[in-house]
Amino acid sequence: MKTSGKILYGIAWFLMFLLGTAAVLFLTLYLLMYLFCKGPSPAARNTFVATMLETGGMKFVVSWYLDEDEVLQCLQNDNGTAVIPAAEQVPATASTAVSGTGADHAAAEEQTIPFDENGLALLTIRGRTFEGKLLAVKDPARISLSVSYPWSSPEQEKNGLTVGEHCINSGAIGGINAGEFVNSGSNWGGRPVGVVVKDGEILFNEPGHGDVMVGFNAEHQLVIAEIGAMGAAGFSSYAKENRIMDAVSFKDLNSSNTNLFTRLITDGSPVDLNGKGAGANPRTAIGQCADGTVLLLVTDGRGASGHLGATGQDLIDVMLQYGAVNAVNLDGGSSAAMYYDGAYAHTSTYLTYSDASRRLPTAFIVR
Repeated sequence: MKTSGKILYGIAWFLMFLLGTAAVLFLTLYLLMYLFCKGPSPAARNTFVATMLETGGMKFVVSWYLDEDEVLQCLQNDNGTAVIPAAEQVPATASTAVSGTGADHAAAEEQTIPFDENGLALLTIRGRTFEGKLLAVKDPARISLSVSYPWSSPEQEKNGLTVGEHCINSGAIGGINAGEFVNSGSNWGGRPVGVVVKDGEILFNEPGHGDVMVGFNAEHQLVIAEIGAMGAAGFSSYAKENRIMDAVSFKDLNSSNTNLFTRLITDGSPVDLNGKGAGANPRTAIGQCADGTVLLLVTDGRGASGHLGATGQDLIDVMLQYGAVNAVNLDGGSSAAMYYDGAYAHTSTYLTYSDASRRLPTAFIVR
């Protein structure tokens, strides 16, 4: 009895230790986030709020500390630009560039892309709060879309494919995550959101409020179009009239419970994000230069390699530096991933997918 009593006592003590440790950790995190939201630094508060609202499952945290009016106020500072402090400019080499943020994006010098004999260049991009990979593809005809079609049904979910699987199955040398998808806790990744077009055929056609189409037409030009108000019939007509060949969609919304954005650069002019994308997060973006070169960009964040992440303005800065005349933001966060030449050049921030990527219904690939 004495032995069994000691065992029970030990188990009880251990459980109490675990509960106490968990309580201390929770209290510490709660107070830390309270300091961000209620502390003396408006910049820290605005960045924290914008960052959390861009996450898939942590938006609710902001409501612990701020009401709806306070949240909306945080999403736009006085000049509508990112609230991360500006990065110091460092001279770039052929393989590495350092981007600025915020106000000094206009001073960034355009970089020359060192293409290899295959018309490809994989570059390391570094900013003050992020690091990333930029894959430049000289021939836009090499860009297409990989899909995990047929899609999962709402009643019975099935797995999508990792970015690597999309590339391997398509015989592609590289690729990045593409459109928005149904986000379940188990990340089946088998059902898209919005629209999907592959090889000129519409495979998914449910445009919703705020949806922006991102894709390529028959002339291999990057096309960006607001489609949320079109409806299925309207999008079918639009895709046919504009000869859309490969496309997905992402959302462009800004409210108290979401802070998504899509457009970055339009016809050579950077978009005024007006407070959107002010958070520091992992990001995925795609752009095109005047000569047709396609730029695929993925950045880290959320503590990966000690980095907070990139802002929407950071994406604009990088795309401008490498000559993009049109560019968009795609699904980021734990979805952000790049595969290149048989390995992951950049993987998800989420521990479960730290050596691969989330399962996804679509990926832009490089053949």
